[in-house]
Amino acid sequence: MNRMSTLPLYLTISRIILVVPTIYFMTWDTNWGRAFATFLFIVASITDYYDGYYARKLNAVSNLGKFLDPVADKILVSSVLIMLVVQHIIDPWMVILFVARDTIIGGVRAAASANGVVIDAQTTGKWKAALQMVAIPLIILNDLHSSFPNRNIGYGLLWLSVLLSLKSGFDYCRVYQQGMQKAKTPAS
Repeated sequence: MNRMSTLPLYLTISRIILVVPTIYFMTWDTNWGRAFATFLFIVASITDYYDGYYARKLNAVSNLGKFLDPVADKILVSSVLIMLVVQHIIDPWMVILFVARDTIIGGVRAAASANGVVIDAQTTGKWKAALQMVAIPLIILNDLHSSFPNRNIGYGLLWLSVLLSLKSGFDYCRVYQQGMQKAKTPAS
């Protein structure tokens, strides 16, 4: 295996590693701390795009990469959201709903895989993730200037991503149920 073929995996692992300094800088409670944390979160978010891009481009898609990519996303987002709850910046219910949805989807995907049913990523789930990647930096940064309430905008976007998260969770369950019904129906 050459170095380029491992690039996607390194990008995914870097997303997990970047969680530690991101959380560390969030604890500073200064403009510089928030700026560093925001920068690191954005860099980590960008790796989510490029690990998939390079995995496809370099024909380096692996089972380990398929497993680690969503895990890295959840570690990054959940860690930062939990820190925002600890700092009393967002509602605990947001994190509870995200974690509950992700746990249910993990179970549905495992059951689907065991039954030979393939569930592709749902569009609503992709929009949820995109909204989170925009909302979270806005929230971390706090209000840069009194004329631009970015924390309030981020907070609203994060609640919208909660709604999309729940919708995508129902979509995954529906697709799984449909796949199971097709699997039970004899071919004609």
